[in-house]
Amino acid sequence: MLIVETISKIRRAYFVQKKPIKLICRELRVSRKVVRKVIRSEATAFRYERTAQPLPKLGPWVGALDELLLGNEGKPARERLTLIRVFEDLRGQGYDGSYDAVRRYAKAWAKDRGAVTAQAFVPLSFAAGEAYQFDWSHEIVVINGVTTTVKVAHVRLCHSRMFFVRSYPRETQEMVFDAHDRAFAFFKGTCTRGIYDNMKTAVETVFIGKDRVFNRRFLQMCGHYLVDPTACTPGSGWEKGQVENQVGLVRERFFTPRLKVASYEELNAWLLDRCIAYAKAHKHPELTDQTLWQVFEAERAHLVPVANKFDGFHATTASVSKTCLVRFDNNKYSVASRAVGRPVEIQAYADRIVLRQDGAVVAEHPRCMGRGQTIYDPWHYVPVLARKPGALRNGAPFKDWLLPSNLERVRRKLRGADDGDRQMVKVLAAVLTDGLASVDAACAEALGQGVHSADVIINILARSKDPEPPVTIMTPDTLKLHHAPLADCARYDSLRRNI
Repeated sequence: MLIVETISKIRRAYFVQKKPIKLICRELRVSRKVVRKVIRSEATAFRYERTAQPLPKLGPWVGALDELLLGNEGKPARERLTLIRVFEDLRGQGYDGSYDAVRRYAKAWAKDRGAVTAQAFVPLSFAAGEAYQFDWSHEIVVINGVTTTVKVAHVRLCHSRMFFVRSYPRETQEMVFDAHDRAFAFFKGTCTRGIYDNMKTAVETVFIGKDRVFNRRFLQMCGHYLVDPTACTPGSGWEKGQVENQVGLVRERFFTPRLKVASYEELNAWLLDRCIAYAKAHKHPELTDQTLWQVFEAERAHLVPVANKFDGFHATTASVSKTCLVRFDNNKYSVASRAVGRPVEIQAYADRIVLRQDGAVVAEHPRCMGRGQTIYDPWHYVPVLARKPGALRNGAPFKDWLLPSNLERVRRKLRGADDGDRQMVKVLAAVLTDGLASVDAACAEALGQGVHSADVIINILARSKDPEPPVTIMTPDTLKLHHAPLADCARYDSLRRNI
């Protein structure tokens, strides 16, 4: 093979020094064929490429090797065999050639396969306030000493690349609503279009092309925020490539090494601070003279204003047991005793559970994300105690019940009385009509007088509700009588005589 230096010498000798071909061949010790090839081709380098690779040993086994390589490529990354293992499998079928021939063929096969399967894309550009992208990711953190897989919601503005990240225990619909509400509150506005994948909490049916049947509640949220939802083609993550790349960036920058926090609140506050710090420290990929935060501040003027928060809950119905409990999401929640016997509507928010019956709220609890737990509100069972006062002592809802200080002192004093439970039930029942603060104040007044009877406490409450005596109004001098009237009943007798 000719080296570049020899080709340069031939070209200079012929074109510059005007030497004949015969002399060039003698001086450089090359053939006339080579010299003519260099002069006529005007090439500065030559490279030999074999058109057909002979495979004396591997030739009969190329088909079997192709099957092994193709099957290996279709396996998950963790289950793929090394080339040594592929070579050993081929040897097991009868191949008696070398490993080096298999390695060279596999390398060429992978190169050709990559050229066939490689895809090209068109870069996208978005105007300010035009669109945002939404996606979920799963990350592993340590919460209060327990290794937990959290679901992280990602929202990204396509123009400024500003992003918002928040973690949740689940990917349910109410979590989607809460993530959007908090993201739009952080952005101080929203975009005219939202780009999503075909998640079940948003899309119910996927048709050919871009036709979708969106979830009714999800459409309500989009209508509230004036957003036009767009669903990507299934398996085409590049249609929302910005948020897909954001998932990897957040995982590397924020969740590596593994985070250790005390609660979800601490984790989300830390994530929000990191989002802002990253945006202020990194340049925009297109507007390189500005940071992400500066472009985001400029984009805020083009966002659609958000008037108020969307009432983002997931609604379902459930029956109420005779123990005033409703089952939801593998947990039980108590409701007011008047709701027993009829179904209730459960409105599940990201952080709380609201239970309604005929439009009225019959219970509200912080949401429990565990399993098999029962969440009680002891006040829901106070009307039941009027018929079953003995349940106050051993009732599950009343264990570890924290009452105001004065009410708790009365409770401890009544425990020693024969009818202490019945008296305490009377005091607790008064809370439902007069309020906890009023009853606690009445208990304080009774204890100050050295008594703790329920009748005394109820009497104090009744006296506190009596109207005060009317205020005495002073009569001005101009309205005072100067001549007091005389009482003379004889005038009525004169009227009788006239009739």
